[in-house]
Amino acid sequence: MFGFDSVSSGWLIIFGLVSVATFILSLLLIPVIIVKIPEDYFSASKQHAKRWQSMNPIFRSCSVVAKNLLGLVLLVMGLLMLVLPGQGLLTILFGIALLDFPGKYALERRLISYPKVLNSINWIRKKANKKPLLID
Repeated sequence: MFGFDSVSSGWLIIFGLVSVATFILSLLLIPVIIVKIPEDYFSASKQHAKRWQSMNPIFRSCSVVAKNLLGLVLLVMGLLMLVLPGQGLLTILFGIALLDFPGKYALERRLISYPKVLNSINWIRKKANKKPLLID
């Protein structure tokens, strides 16, 4: 009655492989992204320049779409990693960082201000000889 049929076991294998892949990708990509964040990105005094405005409009549109798609993929992967192996909270944070929506910066600052998240990020930055993130 509660046995696995071939379809259920197939889905279990697929979810297992996706879990392993997202875990490996998060271990490889998240530290690289953390190290690339400017130390004053979350500082209240930092003025975020609109660098997108100086680009060719077609390239800018394609870049914004690609950035938002990658952000959406990271957000979904992060949500999956809350129940599967991986760095779910950090992956969600970086997915949100790539997405464009109203109030994004305030949400990023709120998420990054959690001590466990900030300590984890600053630990990775310290290993890469980068200054810790400034939050004020």
